[in-house]
Amino acid sequence: MEYINELLGPLAFGDTGWGDDLLRGAWITVTLALCSMALGLFFGLLLAGAKLSRIAPLRWFASVYTLFIRGVPEFLILLIVFFGSDKLINTALISLGFEGGVEVPKFGAAVAGLSAIFAAYACEIFRGAYLAVPRGQIEAAFAIGLSPVKVFRRVRFPQMWRYAIPGLGNLWMVVLKDTSLAAVIALNELLRIAKLGGETEGSQLLFFTVAGLLYLLMTFLSDRGRVWAEGRARRGVAGV
Repeated sequence: MEYINELLGPLAFGDTGWGDDLLRGAWITVTLALCSMALGLFFGLLLAGAKLSRIAPLRWFASVYTLFIRGVPEFLILLIVFFGSDKLINTALISLGFEGGVEVPKFGAAVAGLSAIFAAYACEIFRGAYLAVPRGQIEAAFAIGLSPVKVFRRVRFPQMWRYAIPGLGNLWMVVLKDTSLAAVIALNELLRIAKLGGETEGSQLLFFTVAGLLYLLMTFLSDRGRVWAEGRARRGVAGV
C-alpha cells in the first residue's frame, strides 16, 4: 500500500494524499444529484399537473415558474435559494421571538436549488409524455369501467414513464454535472475538493483531470443505467 501511495503522489489515500477526499467528494456529488432528482421528479409531476389543469391560476403559476427557472442562470438560482432561504428562516425566527442566527445547511440548500431547476425541466418532459399517450387507450379504459385513478395508474402512467425516460435520463446527466455549482456555497463536492487539492499541492491540472475522469465515469454508468431502464420499460411493447 505504501508503494502504491508513493506512485500516486498527491492522489494517495490516507493522511498523505487527496485520494480518499476526492472519492468522498464524488460520493457527495452522487448523493446530491440523487436527492435533487427525487425531489425534482415529485415537484415536476405537480407542475406538469398544474400546467395541464383546467384551473387557470395553476396553469399561470406553473408557466411563470418554468419561464423563470429556464430564463435565469442556474448558478444564480442556487445563490438565490441559499441566501434567500437563510434570510427567510432567520426573519421568521426573529418574528417568533427567537434570537440568534441560524445557518441553512449547505447540502440542503444545494438540494433545494438543484431540485427546483430539475422540476422546471421535468415538468415539460412529463407534460409531453402525458400528451403522448394515445387518447383511444384512455377512452377504452374508461369504457370498460375503470375509475380515473385506475386509468392513470394502470394505463396512462406506465406509458408516460416509458415516453419520459429518455428525457429524464438526459436531465439526470445535466443535474449530475450541475452539482459542481454547489462549490460556490462551499459544499465539499467533487469539484471543490479538486480545486482545494490542486491549489494546496500546486497541481491544478492533475486534480481537475482526475475530477473530469470521475465525472466521466459517473456519466458513463448513468447512461448504461438509462439504457437498461428504457429496455425494461419497453418490455412487452410490440416491435421492440
